[in-house]
Amino acid sequence: MHNSLILTALVVYTALLFVISHFSSRKADNRSFYRGDKKTPWPIIAYGMLGTSVSGVTFISVPGNVLHTNFYYMPLVLGFFAGYLVISTVLLPLYYKMNLISIYGYLEKRLGKKSYSTGAVFFMISRILGATVRVFLIVLVLHTLIPGRLQVPFLATAVLFMLVIFLYTYKGGVKTIVWTDTMQTTFTILAVVLTVVAICSQMGWSFGGMTSAVLKSDYSQWLNKDIGSSSHYVKQFLSGMFLTIATVGLDQGMMQKNLSLNTIRNAQKNMFSTSIILVVANFMFVWLGAVLVLFVQSKGISIADSDGMFGIVANEYLGTAVAVFFVIGLISSSFPSAAGAITALTTSFCIDFLKLDKKDYTDQKKKRIRYMIHLAYTVLFVIMIMIFHVSKSQAVIDLVYKMAGYTYGPLLGLFFFGILTKRKVRDKAVPYIAVAAPVLCWALEKFSMAVFDFGFGFTLLIVNGIFTFIGLCLFSKKQQHI
Repeated sequence: MHNSLILTALVVYTALLFVISHFSSRKADNRSFYRGDKKTPWPIIAYGMLGTSVSGVTFISVPGNVLHTNFYYMPLVLGFFAGYLVISTVLLPLYYKMNLISIYGYLEKRLGKKSYSTGAVFFMISRILGATVRVFLIVLVLHTLIPGRLQVPFLATAVLFMLVIFLYTYKGGVKTIVWTDTMQTTFTILAVVLTVVAICSQMGWSFGGMTSAVLKSDYSQWLNKDIGSSSHYVKQFLSGMFLTIATVGLDQGMMQKNLSLNTIRNAQKNMFSTSIILVVANFMFVWLGAVLVLFVQSKGISIADSDGMFGIVANEYLGTAVAVFFVIGLISSSFPSAAGAITALTTSFCIDFLKLDKKDYTDQKKKRIRYMIHLAYTVLFVIMIMIFHVSKSQAVIDLVYKMAGYTYGPLLGLFFFGILTKRKVRDKAVPYIAVAAPVLCWALEKFSMAVFDFGFGFTLLIVNGIFTFIGLCLFSKKQQHI
């Protein structure tokens, strides 16, 4: 691999990001940081949201998983589509009706201050844990591209990565991200397409020949009918739907872009378009996975870790151009999720906890406070990345991922309790219920695997939400008016 060429391409790519950031953040103020001035065209947000939805880990793992799980990922993706429909018809009208900056403001108005704080805290925990693990794994890959003779410490790579994200987001926030995400989505898709074209060239396939080879292989199977498996197609579909409702519809980072649109109609068109783009893009990733597997098998390439398959093939067997675009694609799928996380966390802290939108401060003072919070989260990300690096334990990373997943269940229960019932919850009990539900889920999962050899998979999120919902019902009473 020509590392120097790849590093040069990364420098040019980063410079392009800053050019977009410069022009998009001119005349930016606190309002545009949070809501993007509500002037962004909805097709731009719909297209760019793919970059936020597809993380660097997805970019590497989804194609690799085809080696062991065929196309079993696709029922999950179809569940994503159903989840987006629920968000656009149920949650978006609610957020627009209440004119929210932070979506967790709904919990305060419907359930109470403790519920509001609980929702915001659980979002922060989930975003910090989930995003920092993803960023760590990407920084780890990027660090290997730096020539050993330079002896650059891992800390420097981590700081540089996060510094780039801070510098191109701290002024414009959402106003900048919706445009940079568009560019980054394009490079992510280009990396996939270029890789498929290069493999077809080496294998002597036409488009029809490639399609025939994939469809005739065992890897194109969509449905896992083993009811005990965590990837059973019904579990996958339901999991995909509720995962999307929780991680998109109840996530400040994902909803912040939708709330930057000027009308509810445009926001709904954006969500529907995004859902279609997401299905197509994820199908491209699993299709790429099947093509990669067939290529690897035909060349007798040994793959120890399925997550490494895409990188090994792109960097060692398909030429310099594909290697460069693989790394650019990896970066393009990583920056949006990290930038979105930092911006959303800053927004949530400033609005949900500091109440900056309600303070009688000058705009300059509000902006200085926001800059400090943005920088503080950037530093926190670096610290978390270094903790993962020093621990050098896959078990630690797996645990953090699982903890991040558990935190969305209480959010699901809180919002659906507020929407589906007219009961008045005992607000002081909500934090305890939100903590108890994930603990019960953890115990249930252990018991189920030990006694019945039954895996919940992502459906554990649904169970988590149900436990929270039941707890809220137990600590609530009827009321006539909300």
